[in-house]
Amino acid sequence: MRIDVISIFPEYLNALNLSLLGKAQDAGLLEVNVHDLRNHTFDRHKTVDDTPYGGGAGMVMKPEPWALALESVLETSPAAQKPVLIVPTPSGEGFNQSAAYELAEAEHLVFACGRYEGIDERMFHWAREHFWVRLMSVGDYVLNGGEVAALAMVEAIGRLVPGVVGNPESLVEESHGDEGLLEYPVYTKPSSWRGYEVPEILLSGDHGKIAEWRKEQQAERTRTRRPDLWFKHQNMA
Repeated sequence: MRIDVISIFPEYLNALNLSLLGKAQDAGLLEVNVHDLRNHTFDRHKTVDDTPYGGGAGMVMKPEPWALALESVLETSPAAQKPVLIVPTPSGEGFNQSAAYELAEAEHLVFACGRYEGIDERMFHWAREHFWVRLMSVGDYVLNGGEVAALAMVEAIGRLVPGVVGNPESLVEESHGDEGLLEYPVYTKPSSWRGYEVPEILLSGDHGKIAEWRKEQQAERTRTRRPDLWFKHQNMA
């Protein structure tokens, strides 16, 4: 999979070179490229924004630098079909684990990290001629820009690419899996720590009872922490 991220703060994306995603790039499982939007401007101030038509607070990102940046990415796209353009925005569709699995099947993802009051709407109309455009939100709150959201989405998607996570079974058992439940509590050595004990069932060696206990814990944790997910799970059953 190839991932391109466009931002006016490319150094913000340095975290993509760390941990599992960094190792995946070294192993050739992922290709991640970060681009500076300001390289596609022509004035000495490298201007990417201007005042909004109709008045109002803040500044709006100009469409032409975005079109030029996206065209430069398109020139080397490996995708046989249109690449997927993901624009992090609080006004987009909700990003979740199901979306991560869907996007992990794509050959080429491009992230456009907006700033200020957003990107000129005409850019999206133009982009739909060349990309599958997905405006996506990581939560019902507002960030200063799209970089943090892009980091979260790239990590959620990238770890689902085959080979990135060493033990694929861990993907099945974690939160927001096929059953829509939260993950069960986990423990490690020592069995007694500062007066707190590991549940006896986990020391029993009875894997059948352990699996049953973990299912119960998943249900209880989801019921109490995320009743919305529990409601969905009940309807799926």
